[in-house]
Amino acid sequence: MTEAIRPTSNAQSPKWQPYNLDHKAQELVLRFRDNGVLTESHKMRMAVAYGLERFWGEHLRFESSGDTNKARYWQDVWIALAEILGPTDITLPDAECSVGFRETEQIRLTAHAIWQMSLDEQRVALMVLTQLCDSLVWWTQRYRIKNSNP
Repeated sequence: MTEAIRPTSNAQSPKWQPYNLDHKAQELVLRFRDNGVLTESHKMRMAVAYGLERFWGEHLRFESSGDTNKARYWQDVWIALAEILGPTDITLPDAECSVGFRETEQIRLTAHAIWQMSLDEQRVALMVLTQLCDSLVWWTQRYRIKNSNP
């Protein structure tokens, strides 16, 4: 007889609601659907592999090039991640994504703060971000307006 699989302590925690990932992703995709930026969802999923600080900083690249729609999409995903992680007591640096690309010292401080997160916090944040991006890709594939997103 096989033992039943028992959920981990996180799965039983009233603070942790895994279904919010998919819901947040759907909201984000619907919010940005008409802005021609949904193909960024695939790039976000790939960017997770490079770490939190690089994911966070990607909005700065778009901001500096004047692509405000893409910058805003990346910012809003970071903000959503911070909200999702909120009940776990993991605080993301620049959770409001308010640092601009001209603020060199703030960029330095934010990157440093991300690197100073405990390894466990970084791992959890990356796992959640991975799942959030997987959901973004899934919803993008369903809701993308084919003619507006090359």
